[in-house]
Amino acid sequence: MISPSDRALAVELIQEANQNGARLAPACKELNISVRTYERWISEGGIKEDQRPIALRPEPKNKLTIEEKQEILEVVKKEEFVDLPPTQIVPKLADQCIYIASESSFYRVLREHKMQNHRGRSKKPEGRLPESHLAVAPNQVWTWDITWLKGPVKGLFD
Repeated sequence: MISPSDRALAVELIQEANQNGARLAPACKELNISVRTYERWISEGGIKEDQRPIALRPEPKNKLTIEEKQEILEVVKKEEFVDLPPTQIVPKLADQCIYIASESSFYRVLREHKMQNHRGRSKKPEGRLPESHLAVAPNQVWTWDITWLKGPVKGLFD
């Protein structure tokens, strides 16, 4: 979206170039807008403001109702599903011949209610780095490939 001040400046520059002998299409092309866009901006005498932010957009007909969202939240909080992600909840419900919403809808509702994180009583997985093997003398580390073990000099691998 272009701000009203930038739009006014663009119209002014195009009109100035046009009055000095430039054709309209090349003048518009310099500002990366089409001639049709320029014409739309000046169609009612003055410079029209962008109507997209104030446009009325109809609500989708297949949007989840409040009751359906509440049902998703109730299902996710059940004991059998509390530790599972929606990718496992939806197929388990399908096995029971129950369809509430799609996986993406489950994820959307969980994000909406700030529940798209670790749920349940188990601990969060820890992101521990694997321990490094450091050989300070010969025959201390036996692996098939020791080329990337830390050596005495930084950046030099044996």
